Amino acid sequence: METVDSGPAPAVRTLAAAGAGLFAAGAGTLGWAVLGERRRFQLRQETVRVLPAGSRPLRLLHLSDLHTVPGQEAKKRFVHSLAALEPDLVVDTGDNLSHLRALPYLLEILEPLFAFPGVYVPGSNCYFAPQPKNPFRYLWRTTAGERSGDNGGDGDEPVLLPTAQMHRAFDEHGWTDLINRARRIEVAGTVVDFSGVDDPHLRYDRHPGFPADQKSPAAVRIGVAHAPYVRTLDRFAADGADIVFAGHTHGGQVCLPGGRALVSNCDLDPAICKGLIHHRGVPVNISQGLGESRFAPVRLFCPPQAVLVTLTD
Repeated sequence: METVDSGPAPAVRTLAAAGAGLFAAGAGTLGWAVLGERRRFQLRQETVRVLPAGSRPLRLLHLSDLHTVPGQEAKKRFVHSLAALEPDLVVDTGDNLSHLRALPYLLEILEPLFAFPGVYVPGSNCYFAPQPKNPFRYLWRTTAGERSGDNGGDGDEPVLLPTAQMHRAFDEHGWTDLINRARRIEVAGTVVDFSGVDDPHLRYDRHPGFPADQKSPAAVRIGVAHAPYVRTLDRFAADGADIVFAGHTHGGQVCLPGGRALVSNCDLDPAICKGLIHHRGVPVNISQGLGESRFAPVRLFCPPQAVLVTLTD
């Protein structure tokens, strides 16, 4: 009798089909994370009541973690579009570069926003070029321990970025550095006290407190830092900040559906590593950033964003 080969058993065929479906879904998700999500730029808007009664509202445009690489035209178009918001102040919380030759392109990206007053602090990727790392580390580990001068480069020599030239350009365009400095600035007719620190992720932070020996109190006290480490937020709260601005976390960068972060890239609980949170009663605006390291060019359920924060009475 002739035997006819009927192929794999039904159960095997079912498993094979399921495996192929999972592979296709995984490949599609990865493709979206690399090609789609990280170019889906958004503007988040928040209103925070911290000004004295009768004060004019202040509109602060918060930028963070651009991680600029030459040729990022979609990012440039989005940032240029933000000038139409006509903010009273731009707050840049660092990690502006991700390439040795990115500074001229970064200045092109920011050019329309130099029309407005600004303040800035640096992050680690304003000092050191990013090193190749496994991008999937965002799924299971924090990089809070990567604070040394090599920027967590697993023993490689640090590659220095043109930090001084970048800050000089910011200064020449009228922006104010808050690098371990306290400054009193009049913003759209409102007196604001700022306290800023150098990057807490690198442990460069030295808190200056807020401006002292002033004849009259400021309308609002604003703390500015790149990385929202708990010790940093504690100190701003103890110094009397009314609101704090930070970035660094990328909002988790690779998140679960619904945006739940798996890691925060610092010692802050991943559940509160983005958005408007409160720490010891002080509102903290944490941007999930406009970019990512060029060696980890993925975002999932966590699109890049700028934030417009309106301070009111």
